Parts: sequence; C-alpha cells; structure tokens
Amino acid sequence: MNVSIDKVASPKGEATLVTLVNASGAGVTLSSLGACIISVNVPDRDGNLADVALGYKNIADYLYDGPCAGKIPGRYANRIARGRFSIDGKEYTLAINNGPNALHGGPEGFQNQIWDTEVDGDTVRFKLHSPDGDEGYPGNLDVVATYTWSEDNVLTLNLHAVTDAKTIVNLTNHCYWNLDGENAGTALNHEMRLAASMYLPTDDSLIPTGEIAPVAGTPMDFTEMKTVGRDIKADFPALVYGKGYDSCWVVDDWKKGVMKAVAELYSPVSGRLLEVVSTQPAAQVYTGNWLEGCPESKSGNAYHDYDGVAIECQGMPDAPNHDNFPCQELAPGEVYDETIKFAFKIK
Repeated sequence: MNVSIDKVASPKGEATLVTLVNASGAGVTLSSLGACIISVNVPDRDGNLADVALGYKNIADYLYDGPCAGKIPGRYANRIARGRFSIDGKEYTLAINNGPNALHGGPEGFQNQIWDTEVDGDTVRFKLHSPDGDEGYPGNLDVVATYTWSEDNVLTLNLHAVTDAKTIVNLTNHCYWNLDGENAGTALNHEMRLAASMYLPTDDSLIPTGEIAPVAGTPMDFTEMKTVGRDIKADFPALVYGKGYDSCWVVDDWKKGVMKAVAELYSPVSGRLLEVVSTQPAAQVYTGNWLEGCPESKSGNAYHDYDGVAIECQGMPDAPNHDNFPCQELAPGEVYDETIKFAFKIK
C-alpha cells in the first residue's frame, strides 16, 4: 500500500489529508476535517480509474457545507424532533438547524471539527473528544473513526465511541456516490437495491411518525434492482416532502453487531457496482435533492440536484423519542461499535 500524507490549511486549523493507493492503482483520500472521505478512485469495466465520491475543490469548503459531503456527522446523525430528547427523565435541548428540528449534531457537529490523525499502513484513525455539554449533549464522548483500504477496493469504516455519562450517539458517513465519476452529472440513471422491506414514514419536516411501514406497492420499494430516478417524481408523501428520496429504510433481519448486506448501487454506464454492508439497523438514502448551489466541485464545475446518492448506514432518526426504534443510548462502560463496508466491484 502506497501512503502519502499532506497538510492543508483550513479556517479551523491545519487539516491532514491521507491518500492510500493499493497495488492496482485504486485509492482513497481521507481528511481529518470531519473525518471525511475526499475521494475514491476505482476502475470501470474497461479499467479506467475515476473518482466516484462527490467533493469540493477547496478544503475550506468542507466546513459548514449544507450537503455534509463525505463527512461523519455527530454526535447524532440525522434529525431529532424539535431538538429535544430525554434520558432518565431529564430533558436536553439542542440547536435547531433544520426547519423545526436538530440535524447532524448541530452547527458545530463532528463534521465541522478537525480530528486527530493516526496512520498505520492501510489504516487511518481519526480521533475526536466531544466534551460534556458539546452542542447540548451530555457526557464526555471519545470517538474513533477507523478507515481501512484494501487491495480488492473495499473501504471499511469502523465507528467506536465511549462515554463517561449516559448520552445518545448515532454515527455514519455522508458520502455522495456517482459511479460514473464525480463530474458525470445526474446519478438518477443508477440502479439500486436495498435489503429493506420496511421504511419510516415521516411528517413534512422529515421526522419519523413512529410507524414502520412496508415498501411493497410504493415508490419506496427497492427490494429488487430499480433505476433510482424511475419513481422519484411520484405523488407520494415521502418524495414530496424531500423533493426526492431522503428517507430511512429498515434493514431486514437486523441483529445487533452482525454485518448485513444493506445496499447495492450500480451504474450501467461504467459497470461499477458499490456494495454496502453494515452492522447498523437502518440506512438513510438521500439522492442529493438540494445539491444545487453547494461549493465548487473538485473538477471545477457546479454540482446539481441529484448528482449523487448517499447511502448512510446508521441508527434511526429521532430514535430517542421513539420507544419502538432500536435504542441509541450509550452508557458508561458500554461501547458504541458499528462498521460500514463500501466494496467497489465491476459488473
């Protein structure tokens, strides 16, 4: 594995960029700003390498970007209704930064912090200390995001956290994928399959109602390979509320700590296939419905709505306020330990 390390100035301080390239020439670049996936260069069916991860030309643009491109949001990824939750009868209040709700841990969430960096061969560890009261969350939380890049083009992310007081944690990666290349335009021609026969209906602010509903007979059904854009304009609440797909699917037969195949994303144009496998109970799929106006892309162009697909393996949104969702509380002596694998193949 060829490893290179660069330092880049950012408004939050010096960011570390680590590039890992395997023997075939495929590689990834990771950043300590937001513990971010900057690029993933993998071959198409003809062996041509292209960067399939959306991202920005300037490192400074990763700070406070609306899309949260490639980064690890936290302390709680996704939405919490009205920014309120309770632990053992005590209510906590978070910043409201997405309509009436809290999103991705708040304005100064993990995605907007410089993490400490350790590099060991094909492995990069980003570490972050979140103090008690950080963005309103209780407890000192220590987080480690460990990325590993393999010789067979698998990017593995392990998310580990411990606390000294009971808190809530939900971590994921928010990378947007376009398997024709980050500068290729729309991703709505991709095909997707989800190992999920149920999804979470929401209100018009994208907060789950608490119902866990079947996808059968709805535009939310991706149990078989389907073109992402086929039903995206359907007159269906989830699609109207989100201006496209921005919903949480429930992984079939999920068991805590067990790796399960979650999703496949395929481009008929390039032949690239992304397989996503995870221990997480759910996946938020977001079709980049509001990418218009985001910072200048790596290729110097503008991204447009629907140019990428994010498949965010995670706990369920607003879980602290829904007893029927898997619990996202973390107590002292417990370990938050979740894994996501992004395997890039050719079909």
